[in-house]
Amino acid sequence: MVSRSRPVCPSGRHPGAGSRGGLAPLVASVPPLREDAPVERMIAVFGPGHPTREEYNLAAEVGRLLAEQGCTVVCGGLFGVMEAVCMGAKEVGGRTVGLLRTYNRNDANSYVDYVIPTGLGDGRNVLVATAGEAAIAVGGKLGTLSEIALALKHGVPVVGLRTWKLDRDALFDRLLPAARTAKEAVELTLELAEQRAAARAAGSPAADEPADEAEDG
Repeated sequence: MVSRSRPVCPSGRHPGAGSRGGLAPLVASVPPLREDAPVERMIAVFGPGHPTREEYNLAAEVGRLLAEQGCTVVCGGLFGVMEAVCMGAKEVGGRTVGLLRTYNRNDANSYVDYVIPTGLGDGRNVLVATAGEAAIAVGGKLGTLSEIALALKHGVPVVGLRTWKLDRDALFDRLLPAARTAKEAVELTLELAEQRAAARAAGSPAADEPADEAEDG
C-alpha cells in the first residue's frame, strides 16, 4: 500500500526544500539499476466479480501457481475472481497489483499489495488488459470479454480457463487457447509470455503494437 506520509530526502529535508525552492537532489543519491537486474514478470488475470464456486477456486489456484513461478499478479483489484487470484498469490508470498475502476483505494480487496485507483470506470479494462506480459481469463461475462479483446488487439497473449470461446475464423492469427486446468493455464501463459519477450528482444513490432483494425471504429 502507498504510504500517506510525506517523503523525506536523505538530507532530512522534504522535496522542494532547496535553497531556492527547487527540488533537493534525491535522484542523485539513488544508485543506477544494473542492466542485468532481474525484472519480475507481471501476468494479468481477468474474471467476473460474481464467479461460480468453481471459477473462484480455479482463480485462487492460478494465483498460487503464478506466485510460485515468481510472477506478480495484476488484476482489477475488486472481488470475485480478482480477490481469489490475489488471495492465492498471497498464500505463497506473491505480489499483487489492483487497478481499480474507482477513485477509492478502500474498494480494493484485502489481498492487493499495490492499489492503483484509476477512476476510469470501464476504461480501466484497457490498463488491466495490457499490463501483463500475458494474461489468463477465468470464467467471465462481458467485462472479461472486453479485456480479452483489448489484450489480443494489443498483442498480449491470453489463455482461457472456463471462459469465452472466440471465432477462430474471424480472429485469423489471434487465438484464445483453452486450458483444462489451472496448472495447464499457467504453464501455457508463461510459455506465451516468454515467446512475447523473445519477440520484443528481437525487435518484432508484433510484440507490442496494436492490431490494425481501424475499420472497426
